[in-house]
Amino acid sequence: MIRLHHCAQARSFRTLWLLHEMGLDFEIVRRGFFDRSLRAPDYLALSPAGRVPALEIDGRVLFESGAIAEYLCETRPEAGLGRATYDAERADFLQWLHFAETIVQHLVILTQQHIVLREDQMRSPTVMRLEAKRLEKTLEVVERAVARHDWLLPGGFSAADVGVGYGVLIARYFVPADLLPAVAAYHDRLAARPAFQRALAEDGAPEIYTQAFYPAPDG
Repeated sequence: MIRLHHCAQARSFRTLWLLHEMGLDFEIVRRGFFDRSLRAPDYLALSPAGRVPALEIDGRVLFESGAIAEYLCETRPEAGLGRATYDAERADFLQWLHFAETIVQHLVILTQQHIVLREDQMRSPTVMRLEAKRLEKTLEVVERAVARHDWLLPGGFSAADVGVGYGVLIARYFVPADLLPAVAAYHDRLAARPAFQRALAEDGAPEIYTQAFYPAPDG
């Protein structure tokens, strides 16, 4: 049995979505983002940093979403969502898969500033404006790629689109959706995928992002 430990709207959505894209059977263990369940001893035994995802699979536990994506693609190659070592797209596949985390690092800082730090005096308007602009710059990299073809790789949809696609999804809370038209069209293609829709239906009630948009304070 594959078991995914998941918080709504968190990075574990990438794994939830990828599992559906691969057509795998799994169960979800729901964790709360704010209720300290990620700090419970039983969970820390699975994910030492107290973060999601944690994936119980093949008799072991994986707790890094990028590593999980690579592992799933390499151990279930029949799903066709990775690129083999001899494939001409292998290097670009790996680069995009890890670029997803570059996007997320800015999302993490913005989430902390806008949501996790609840008191105004704890927040930095300068950091909010700077990180929103940095996030926008990472999306411009995606914009150039998906303006040329539907998916990040010319050969078609892959797990890299899942990783980057999660970043595109959450970035809409901080960067106006109409700012980058090719990214907006890419988001719509991702959202139309049946596996994305199944994952979104299972994601859970919004817990982190409860507003439609979190604007950077005026300078």
